[in-house]
Amino acid sequence: MNKINELFKSNLHVINVGLEMFKEDILKQKGSVAHLEWRPPGGGKPELISALDRLEKPEILEKIEAANKLAVERIVNSQPVLIGFDQAINVVPGMTKTTILHAGPPITWDRMSGPMKGAVTGALVFEGLAKDLEEAEALAASGEITFSPCHEHNCVGSMAGVTSASMFMHIVENRTYGNIAYTNLSEQLSKILRMGANDETVIARLNWMRDVLGPMLREAMRHSENGIDLRLMLSQALHMGDECHNRNNAGTTLLIQALTPLILKTGFTTEQKIEVFEFVASSDYFSGPTWMALCKCALDAAHGIEHSTIVTTMARNGVEFGIRVSGMPGNTWFTGPAQKVIGPMFAGYKPEDAGLDIGDSAITETYGIGGFAMATAPAIVALVGGTVDEAMNYSVKMKEITTAENPNVTIPLLNFSGIPTGIDIRKVAQTGILPVINTAIAHKAPGIGMIGAGITHPPVDCFEKALLALSENIQ
Repeated sequence: MNKINELFKSNLHVINVGLEMFKEDILKQKGSVAHLEWRPPGGGKPELISALDRLEKPEILEKIEAANKLAVERIVNSQPVLIGFDQAINVVPGMTKTTILHAGPPITWDRMSGPMKGAVTGALVFEGLAKDLEEAEALAASGEITFSPCHEHNCVGSMAGVTSASMFMHIVENRTYGNIAYTNLSEQLSKILRMGANDETVIARLNWMRDVLGPMLREAMRHSENGIDLRLMLSQALHMGDECHNRNNAGTTLLIQALTPLILKTGFTTEQKIEVFEFVASSDYFSGPTWMALCKCALDAAHGIEHSTIVTTMARNGVEFGIRVSGMPGNTWFTGPAQKVIGPMFAGYKPEDAGLDIGDSAITETYGIGGFAMATAPAIVALVGGTVDEAMNYSVKMKEITTAENPNVTIPLLNFSGIPTGIDIRKVAQTGILPVINTAIAHKAPGIGMIGAGITHPPVDCFEKALLALSENIQ
């Protein structure tokens, strides 16, 4: 019998490379097929292929590999320790009474998204700079307020990220390298400033956080001799089922367990202490900002290493997604359009109600937790959608675009392998695999707040721009 005829009469076992539509056709013919995801390097774009080729030259590649090794060592060896709390005006570099820090890359008032505008106007009322939201809008547009990214002030801020002078901040010190990172406190509920809500209940909560919660935490930490080792606590939280971006049940338990003896030593009344404990118990997200500061503290230690292609920042402002790369020192941002977040919505809301991806909380994925560590937290799919298998696969897939594994923070279900660490823009461009981020969804209009959660990815534009810039600058 002709070999071709034998082929067509036999049971086919096909490996399909590239276009997935061919896999579907084979399945319709009752064939067995495995699909191999593959895209041409650089998306097939000549300028990106040329840039990748240039970075592969032996004399350049040697410099990149040495720089990336150093960058990843700094991330892995960083030991972020919570050493205190204080108001932003007292500790944040460059903060003034008329400064508003925000999430993501730089943006002006006229271009801000609805959630960010809602948070800004609420913060201006909270600070007493405007008597109501209408006056706050006029002030924000007047040019009298300085807007600046949190990341450019050693800070991170979740969702809108809006941080003003009176807000209390975590103070996290990198015991290995000496740098400091800051982030503000969790507001706990879904109708909160960072989600764009700004009514009188939001302002009242912020006032209480300024007058009771913040001062109590500040005094409590003064009773701590050595601070709180956050890296050790993070590792424990992941072993207990958190991924420490959107699931923080274990992390919050561990953090308040460490803080409670210190809080009890403060001079505040029993009633005030009960208020604080009830506030912490109202949402597991209390420790969410803490992990963001840990990640920022570690990644800042790896920023500014000449020739490095490691990503040290991923952040979004609701309009643009921006990244910073270690080998481009200072505040060089590479941006692309913010993406939609796909996931379950709260009852009564539809996908078209959602604002675009927003927040500095993708610093967690930049470090290697959050979406990169969903294998530690299969229960997260109840919040962000998808399946347990998908959650596991995300953690495996992210190893293809990272440089190393962090042995200090491990994933039990993957044989205690370290979290994927050190996103390399070259690997993103070569594979076409984009970092995965799990995140909350804010309503697109100001004043409403959180309406869901889900999964998103950065735009490829960020990585393409960074790759081209690095290839031009590296000598």
